[in-house]
Amino acid sequence: MSAHYNEKIPKNVLEIINAIENAGYEAYVVGGCVRDMLMQRTPNDWDITTSAEPESIKKIFNRTYDTGLQHGTVTVVLNKEHYEVTTYRIEGEYKDFRRPQSVSFVDDITLDLSRRDFTMNAIAYHPNRGFIDPYSGREDIKNKCIRSVRDAEERFREDALRILRAIRFSAQLGFVIEENTLIGIENCKDLLDHISKERIRDEFIKICLSPNAAYIHKLYDLGLLDYIVPEFIRAYHMPQNHPHHIYNVAYHTIAAMENTPQDRLLRLTLFLHDIGKVDTRTTDKKGIDHFYDHAEVSVKVAQKVLKTLRLDNHTIRDVCLLIQYHDYHLKSHVSKVSIKKVLSHIGPDLFDQLMLVQLADVKAQNPVKLKPKLEMIEQQKIIKEEIIKKGECYNKAMLAITGQDLVECGIPKGPFIGELLEAALQYVIEKPSMNEKQVLIEYCKKRYEKKCK
Repeated sequence: MSAHYNEKIPKNVLEIINAIENAGYEAYVVGGCVRDMLMQRTPNDWDITTSAEPESIKKIFNRTYDTGLQHGTVTVVLNKEHYEVTTYRIEGEYKDFRRPQSVSFVDDITLDLSRRDFTMNAIAYHPNRGFIDPYSGREDIKNKCIRSVRDAEERFREDALRILRAIRFSAQLGFVIEENTLIGIENCKDLLDHISKERIRDEFIKICLSPNAAYIHKLYDLGLLDYIVPEFIRAYHMPQNHPHHIYNVAYHTIAAMENTPQDRLLRLTLFLHDIGKVDTRTTDKKGIDHFYDHAEVSVKVAQKVLKTLRLDNHTIRDVCLLIQYHDYHLKSHVSKVSIKKVLSHIGPDLFDQLMLVQLADVKAQNPVKLKPKLEMIEQQKIIKEEIIKKGECYNKAMLAITGQDLVECGIPKGPFIGELLEAALQYVIEKPSMNEKQVLIEYCKKRYEKKCK
């Protein structure tokens, strides 16, 4: 059995284990890499745990650097690869529901495994001695079960982020969370108030990017959305009584997310694209719901949500642009002019992402109404490709004139130069053949003279 698993372990890792053991200590691979190995998955990282203390590890290997000495972790560099080696430890009191006040080094691997979050992550493996599995993690992996090590509430009170990690692992692996672990989540969820928005964001995005984005419903059912995106909760109570829809806003949203590749920008966009509907619903005399200007409202809510979750400005910008135009084809007849106007605001790369957003959105609506919407999206793609292929102007940088050209023909520097260039762009978008330097200079001069009168 050991030989089968040994083949999965990189030679560098085996070499590190052998070097530690030749120096008179124990060493195992541990945690997520063992879980992934058992599940026939390729581990992202190989973590090594040992009875040797950090100073001993630093003596055994030529190249190391301190990663977290207070927690017993040293990084070993071998053949240009980096591996974390951590001393067996138990942990002191947790006062911030995230990190222990202190750690104590021990020489018993089972004590180290006892402090870990879930049984599937509390397994160690040695190339010769095989598995150390005091909490039946292998059995839980076989049964696709996520179970806390020992007492669930105790584990969550040590580190409240484990609450979201449980949901994230469940979504990523398709495992079921065991009943006592779920009860622990319910009883400890208020501790998420003590966890930083950055850490909450990271776990939430991993859930969004998982093969099971519908696990967001589990976050709602367990009352966890209150601590992540409380703005989304109202979407569960927002019907869409309209011939084009078959779901309420929340279920439409998650269905749309699952219609996209596992891409961060796309999934975040779809998660927030209709969040403004909760504030824009009107119902006509026939009982049909309408959500006028919901895209604009969704942009404002999305900006707030993404800033709260500490997303970077570039991501916030792109998500909001995609939301702003996600139903543009429904509001405007598709033409070269309309496509160029979108391109002028978002550019060709984001336009391609917009088509994926629109595709995911319409596939989560009433399937009876789907065919013409798919044709509309294909039409947009064809027109966009034609614009790009012909090099037709859709932004100010592609104009045959610059601001300097306008200054040189007698128009004074100032904000009006930008306004003239924007007017020239709209003129050229409508009439592509007019994108010639002299033609545009005359056009701008006339507008300037008219303004000065």
